[in-house]
Amino acid sequence: MSPLLPDASSAIHPTSRATLTRLRRARKRQRRLTLWGLLVVVLAVFSLVLMQGQRFIPPLTVLQVLLGENVPGASFIITELRLPRALVAIVAGCCFGLGGAAFQAMLRNPLASPDIIGISAGASTAAVFAIVMLSLSGTLVSLLAIAASLGVALLIYTLSWRKGVAGARLILVGIGLGAMLQSITAYLLTQAPSWSLQEALRWMTGSLNSITLSQLPPLAVALGLLGSLLLMMSRHLDVMRMGDDMASGLGVRLSLTRFIIILSAVGLVACATAVVGPVAFVAFVSGPIATRLFRRRGSMLIPAA
Repeated sequence: MSPLLPDASSAIHPTSRATLTRLRRARKRQRRLTLWGLLVVVLAVFSLVLMQGQRFIPPLTVLQVLLGENVPGASFIITELRLPRALVAIVAGCCFGLGGAAFQAMLRNPLASPDIIGISAGASTAAVFAIVMLSLSGTLVSLLAIAASLGVALLIYTLSWRKGVAGARLILVGIGLGAMLQSITAYLLTQAPSWSLQEALRWMTGSLNSITLSQLPPLAVALGLLGSLLLMMSRHLDVMRMGDDMASGLGVRLSLTRFIIILSAVGLVACATAVVGPVAFVAFVSGPIATRLFRRRGSMLIPAA
C-alpha cells in the first residue's frame, strides 16, 4: 500500500484501539450474562410450574418423579398434567418468539408480528371452520391450521408484490386480510353448536389444556429445523435492518432472503399455533423485550426465543 494511503487500522491510536477492544468484550460479556439470566428465569419458572398447582408437590418429590421413581399421586400429576404443559409451553414459546422477532427484524417494524398481519388469524379461521362446519378434531384440525397459515402467508406475500415486497405494504395487506379472517371466524362462532363451541373458542385465544407429551416431538423437530434455518439467516437480518438499499449494496438477495425468512417464521408460528392455539401476544412482545434488554446489540432471535 502506498505510504500516502495508510491502512485505516494503523490510523487508530493504540490507546483508542485498546479501549474499543475492551468495550466490545464488555458488551459480549454483558450479552452472555443476560442470556444466562434469562435461561435461569425460564428454568426457575419451569420448576415452579411442576411444584405449584391445586396440590403443592415438594421439590424433592418432583426430582424423584423426574428421575423415574413412582410416587403415588405425584407421578400422575407431574408426568401426565404439569410436565407436558410446561415442556410444550417452552418449545411453543421459542417458536413464537423466533417467528415474531424474525418478522420484526426483516420488516423493521415492531408491528410486523404474525398475529398482527393475519397469519395466526388464518390458522384460527381454518381450525374453527374445521370444528364447526366439518366436525373434525385432533390432528386433522392442527394440519388444516398449519396449511391455512402457510396459505395466508403466501397470499399476503403475493398481494404485497410490486417489483419486490415493501415492508409497509406487506404489513397493511396483512392487517386488512387479518381483519377479514377475524370477521369470518366471528360468524362461524355464531353458527357453532354448544358441544363444539368450547373447542372452537380455544382457537381464538390459545390454551395449554389437554396437552400431551405426544405433541412435543413434532413441535421440537419443527423448532430444530426451521429455527436453525432462521439462525443461519440472522446475519442477513442484521444487514436488512439498515434498509433495503444498504442490504442490496452489501450483496443480500432481498427477494430470496425474505421468502426464506417468511417461510421459516410462518412455519414456526403455524406449528406452535397448531398445538397451543394462537397465543398472540408472545410473538408480538418477545422481539421488543429482547431489543430493550440487549439494546439492539447483535441478533435478537435467540434473546426473543
